[in-house]
Parts: sequence; structure tokens; C-alpha cells
Amino acid sequence: MHLSPSIGVWVAVFLTLCVLSFLYKDNPFYKFAEHLVVGVSVGYGMVLWYTQGILPKFITPFFKEGKYIYIVPAILGIMITMQLVRKYAWLARFPMAFLLGASSGIGLPRTMQAGVIKQLEATMVPMGFSRLQYIWNIVIFVGVLSVLIYFFFSKEHKGVFGGIANIGIWYLMIGFGATFGYTVMARLSLFIGRVLFIIQTALGIQVAG
Repeated sequence: MHLSPSIGVWVAVFLTLCVLSFLYKDNPFYKFAEHLVVGVSVGYGMVLWYTQGILPKFITPFFKEGKYIYIVPAILGIMITMQLVRKYAWLARFPMAFLLGASSGIGLPRTMQAGVIKQLEATMVPMGFSRLQYIWNIVIFVGVLSVLIYFFFSKEHKGVFGGIANIGIWYLMIGFGATFGYTVMARLSLFIGRVLFIIQTALGIQVAG
């Protein structure tokens, strides 16, 4: 075992243990780490906001390149910050309405393309020559159809219609379970990474394999 001489490593170990201490119960060490993360994130975000937002997208084009049209988004941005002042908070409604409208107009086609059209295309692929591919294509088609029928509330879920809707429930539960399992595995991967950091980097113990 060879302890790391780096102060930064031991600070990282201390903060890691502070976060993991929440597994026991809420305590001052966890709150310290939580507040530190929030504070550092806000500070880092403000620096990025200036260096990657205000400076290259307003100050440089407006003052150095003479693109005076940039004053329009600058005014809209200032109007958004007016919601911090109660007397002038109503001014923030105009840029927010513009932002929501533009975002909806840009995002709706992308959402339709990725979330609807691509899903429809996946159910219209050739059945395939191999038996396994043939079976999986049928499973996908039945799943999409039954889930859509489950969310069709204009007809009461009874009889054959209700039976197909129940199949859709099973597909939904399997999908939610897989998503939850993936989330748990991702968190476990992060936990294993921190444990290996403490053992290998801080304590200098090499783990075989």
C-alpha cells in the first residue's frame, strides 16, 4: 500500500465519503458536499455564461464587428432578468413567449422525426429471412400496436380491445423495468468508479483484474 502524496486526491476522497455518508443518514458532511457542489456549479456556470455566451455572442459582434442587430437579443435577455424585480417582472413575459414559441417551432419537427417517424419506420421493416429476426419484428410490431391501443381512451378497454390494451401494459412494464435497471446499473458503475479511485489512487492498492 502506497498512500498518495497529492492533497487534491485526499480532498476528492473526503468529498466522496461525505456524499456516501448519506447512505447512513442525512448529516452535516453530506450537506457540506451538497452545498459545495451547488456553489461550484453556479460559479462555473456563470463563467461559462460569460465566456461562451455574452462575450462571443454579443460583446464581440456588437462592439468589434459592428453587428448592431445583436442589440435585439441582448434586450430580450435583459428583459428576462427583470423577473428578479417584482415591479418589472411582467417584462419577462415577452422574451419567454418568444423563447417558448421559437423552441416549440424548432423542437417539434425534431421530436416528430426522432420520437414518432423513426418509431413508425421500425415497425415497417421487412420481416427478414432468419427465423429470429422474423420473431423479433413481430414482437416489435405487436408492442407498438398494443401500447398505442392502451393509450387510446376514446373506446372502453373491454373485450378484444381491452385484451390488446393489457398486452400493452406488459410491454410498458417491461420497458419501465429495463429503464430502471439501466439507471441502477449506471449508478452502481459510478459507485464502483469512486471505490476504485479510493483504493487504487488514494491508497495505492492495485486490484487484480
